[in-house]
Amino acid sequence: MRGRLQVPGDKAISHRYAIIAALASGPSRLSNYAPGADCHSTLACLRGLGVNITEDGTTVTVMGRGRLGSPAGPLDAGNSGTTMRMMSGVLAAHPFSATMVGDESLSRRPMRRIIEPLGMMGCRIESQDGRPPLTIHGTKLKPILYMSPTPSAQVKSAVLFAGLQTPGTTTVMEPAQTRDHTEQALKSFGGTVHVEDGGKRVSIEGPQTLSGQHLTVPGDFSSAAFWMVAAAARPGSRVELEDVGLNPSRTALIGVLRRFGARVTVEPQGESGGEPRGTIVVEGDRIGRVDIAPDEVPGLIDELPAIAALAGHGAEVSVRGAAELRVKETDRIAALVAGLRALGIAADERPDGFVAGEAGRSTVGAGPADACGDHRMAMAFAIAALAGQSPSQIVGADSVVISYPGFFDTLGRLVA
Repeated sequence: MRGRLQVPGDKAISHRYAIIAALASGPSRLSNYAPGADCHSTLACLRGLGVNITEDGTTVTVMGRGRLGSPAGPLDAGNSGTTMRMMSGVLAAHPFSATMVGDESLSRRPMRRIIEPLGMMGCRIESQDGRPPLTIHGTKLKPILYMSPTPSAQVKSAVLFAGLQTPGTTTVMEPAQTRDHTEQALKSFGGTVHVEDGGKRVSIEGPQTLSGQHLTVPGDFSSAAFWMVAAAARPGSRVELEDVGLNPSRTALIGVLRRFGARVTVEPQGESGGEPRGTIVVEGDRIGRVDIAPDEVPGLIDELPAIAALAGHGAEVSVRGAAELRVKETDRIAALVAGLRALGIAADERPDGFVAGEAGRSTVGAGPADACGDHRMAMAFAIAALAGQSPSQIVGADSVVISYPGFFDTLGRLVA
């Protein structure tokens, strides 16, 4: 694996910039907006709420209106749980009812984690036994102190967006720090957020008035992760990734790959909107073992499928404390194990994780490995399949359009 490239704009940051831009006053220009289907679901929902949005390639202009309008029909979040959870927090504080729907996969995903705190604030949300579709009956909210039982940046963001529009101080406390893109984005649009206890306690005082901004989204670290893993897995490889987001709450993979035996160098290149960015160079050197402990999982939750791909290249991978993977786009623990086995890689499930691979053994078969409609599964299986001595088949590989439409084209260019 050799090459130099830029990955698409960060998916998590793009969602947040679009939502906050809609709540701000005046126009915002968002450059390098993520091209995947999920982030365009957020734009579609905002348009359904009366927000004027124009697109020119990966530049998105949002005409902020402060308060959103009542939708004429259901708001379709597609496959995006991020869209549904964070938009629920926004809608909870608006004086109308709105229904949010999603595709078959999203309709199976749990939403009680946002229904509970938003309900504590006074919003009534109807659901199908805690799953979508959701009908959010917005109202005048009251501030709360919410102690989240599970670390979740999406839950934190939903509560903060509700608190942004609510008189008084709303606080979220988490057992572990999660990504802080919402906090940084709110500050970039002129908001005030108080962060304490190493990022585990976040407070916002509402209501606040935000102003439109011109911001550039950095490259998506979670997309870069697949190329980082691919280079680390193939000794003699060198992949250089330019303009990647280097938010400390997202970059734990760098340390994991160094433990694994790869040479990883980071060249910081400043920051924009509170988000540091720079160039990451990964060189494959030796194959080691990877053990992910529970306290590491919150900082690696989106990168765990990529890490699992190392099992195809003669590495042993062990992950514990990642039960959250079971409620993603699919049950990612079950899907990973089934897909790796289909490729001829030893793998076993744990209730909260998995064990995969055998030291020094990289026999990869033909599959087919089923991505189960999950974009990260498709990309993980592709990286594992690089070790194959014959072609491997991945079913449902078109799901990469959700976050990285050009993934397979880039893969073809990087294979030396």
